[in-house]
Amino acid sequence: MRIATGQFAASPDWEPNLDRCRSLAARAAAGGADLLVLPEGVLARFTEDRHRIREVAQPLDGPFVTGLAEATRGTDTAVVVGIHEPSDDGRVFNTLVVLRGGALVTVYRKLHLYDAFGDRESAHVRPAEEPPVTFDHAGTRVGLMTCYDVRFPELARLLADDGAEVLALPAAWVRGPHKERHWEVMIAARALENTCWVAASGECGPRNIGNSLVVDPLGTVRARLGAEPGLAWAEADPEFTTAARASLPVRANRRFAVDPRVHAPGAVPAGPAAVGA
Repeated sequence: MRIATGQFAASPDWEPNLDRCRSLAARAAAGGADLLVLPEGVLARFTEDRHRIREVAQPLDGPFVTGLAEATRGTDTAVVVGIHEPSDDGRVFNTLVVLRGGALVTVYRKLHLYDAFGDRESAHVRPAEEPPVTFDHAGTRVGLMTCYDVRFPELARLLADDGAEVLALPAAWVRGPHKERHWEVMIAARALENTCWVAASGECGPRNIGNSLVVDPLGTVRARLGAEPGLAWAEADPEFTTAARASLPVRANRRFAVDPRVHAPGAVPAGPAAVGA
């Protein structure tokens, strides 16, 4: 699978963001990409007044998704990108869409919301209740995660258990002390502990770090972007994946399973009482 990860700085208006996504999709298709991973929540970006994502959210049949889907028509590139989608409780879903051949292939709504480092995504975003999502393309199973999800290794493990060889991770990773280190370490950890490729796209701009990465199943960075807009390229070789899993059989050697049930935020038992529960 030939992978491209793209990044740009989203604006508060969806039309120029759609144009940027279309441009990156065209470049990815021209370069023979099977998979293009774009950032999280690029329908609109507000540095302040982030409650406005409720106002600008679009449904899956809205002009942003349908416009970008049309841009994939006649190509073999699957595009993964994040938007905000209305929900029925007044908040929005932080949603990944997968577009290919002019159509919507599948949808993943973010499970773990960024209520950390003084931020509170859940004030405006509704956490999903659906299980993790994978899809098949170019002979490869791809699992979907969004930004803060990378801090929860059980999600990546569930995707790998469902056969994922590549984890697509759109993000808008907020700048802050040690945050770049967190981003790189956790992407490498998710790759190593599941012997998967991780294709991570980080939005760039004044608030977010960029630093899109493709990491192989042995934790080596195969492609990287800095702080500027662009595309990074890597080949996810299935023979390398097979060899990595044979030499580092961590999934076969494990002793614990991951509970596939989706719990409400804060409802998972913690501490000694959770052992054997």
